[in-house]
Amino acid sequence: MSVRELVVLGTASQVPTRHRNHNGYLLRWDGEGILFDPGEGTQRQMVRAGVAAHDINRICVTHFHGDHSLGLAGVVQRINLDRVPHPVTAHYPASGQRFFERLRYATAYRETVQLAEAPVAGEGGVLARTAGYTLEARRLSHPVESYGYRLTEPDGRRMLPERLAAHGIRGPEIGRLQREGALEREGHTVTLEEVSEARRGQRFAFVMDTRLCEGAHDLAQGCDLLVIESTFLDEDEPLAVEYGHLTAGQAARLAAEAGVRHLVLTHFSQRYGDPTDFERQARAAGFEGELTVAQDLMSVALPKRR
Repeated sequence: MSVRELVVLGTASQVPTRHRNHNGYLLRWDGEGILFDPGEGTQRQMVRAGVAAHDINRICVTHFHGDHSLGLAGVVQRINLDRVPHPVTAHYPASGQRFFERLRYATAYRETVQLAEAPVAGEGGVLARTAGYTLEARRLSHPVESYGYRLTEPDGRRMLPERLAAHGIRGPEIGRLQREGALEREGHTVTLEEVSEARRGQRFAFVMDTRLCEGAHDLAQGCDLLVIESTFLDEDEPLAVEYGHLTAGQAARLAAEAGVRHLVLTHFSQRYGDPTDFERQARAAGFEGELTVAQDLMSVALPKRR
């Protein structure tokens, strides 16, 4: 059975707190795992959350501020220590190549795993295409070069049992029809389109440190699950603009305009003690979908298909 869920490893911005670790998020997408923004302490949070180094196929870093990347050194070394049997690909801003190399080779260790470097430059674009998804990046607005990431599943077909039954198609014939697109049945051809309907692929986006910008809107558009920073509450919007961040209300309005189904707010400033304030302001901003104020070590499932 395929699993698609977000494992939240850390939710603090800038510095960890007693209750929140630096950033870190693992997206389980069927048989793959994509680790986003491993901040300081990510390796230990992985242990606590039941995430193994073997679960990681890709690492996506939005930018090279410490709360989004200091954990790279430990994660990379753990991947090699555990002799992960598959290659791992790392995406990160090309302008931060020197930071990536410093973190990758922070101390001496034995390299046992193929770690492919695939930096992102310019305005971003398509980074990878697999059978299960297309991975894209878009440039964001932050004092240092920053990118957000988006996964889009290819559109497919949903089989309609009543139409299959009407044509007497069942068992192994269904799989054959899905593979070949047509089936000869009692003297006539039954096409896949006759017994199925279009099914839109699921969409996920990860938007960290940024002001409101075109890239953030593009990434969020039509997402089933959007993970987005909301460093500040609305009353501190001038600080958000100055330092290149979003408020809870800004993030929620962006999600509402983009038609997001499930919104996950994260990356909270240590200045705030009550997480329910983020939820309250997000609702006041008009977001009516499913809403999660992220906590360390929680798991968030992608919404079921419509």
